[in-house]
Amino acid sequence: MSGDFKLRRTLRNIHQSMDNELAPVMRDSAERILSTMKSLIPKDTGAAAAALKVFVSKSGLDAQIGIRGKRDGDRFFYLKFVEYGTKGYTGNKRSGGRSRSTKNKSDGATFYGKYPDIPARPAHPWLRPAKDVNREYVIANIRAAIGRTLSKASKGLSNG
Repeated sequence: MSGDFKLRRTLRNIHQSMDNELAPVMRDSAERILSTMKSLIPKDTGAAAAALKVFVSKSGLDAQIGIRGKRDGDRFFYLKFVEYGTKGYTGNKRSGGRSRSTKNKSDGATFYGKYPDIPARPAHPWLRPAKDVNREYVIANIRAAIGRTLSKASKGLSNG
């Protein structure tokens, strides 16, 4: 979700001078999306679902949901293939209709044949549907929190 830069700057300034209600609402909304993601993601071992995390900035203006960190990103690189599917591969011809090399495909222990046939994998979307299912709830909660924060700031109320 994206927003207007002037509104973000105003909310950031309000956050520096008083407590805003945006951060807890953003965390609640992100946790709701995360629980939906975990229920929709295909589970083999369940490790990928366990690696999904939520991060909300101190000001509450930014939330990230999903795989965070380099180690988990490298370990669960295949989730993009689960989400979008794969094309598959039949190695009869190269692009442009040119013939393939006649060398065997082998790693020394296993013979894969001259042209390995790798089937296409269908898409199993879990990322976009989790966002779409919770979209109305998240937008309503964030709008209400922004409204409460701006009204509190306009009345000049400070912490508490």
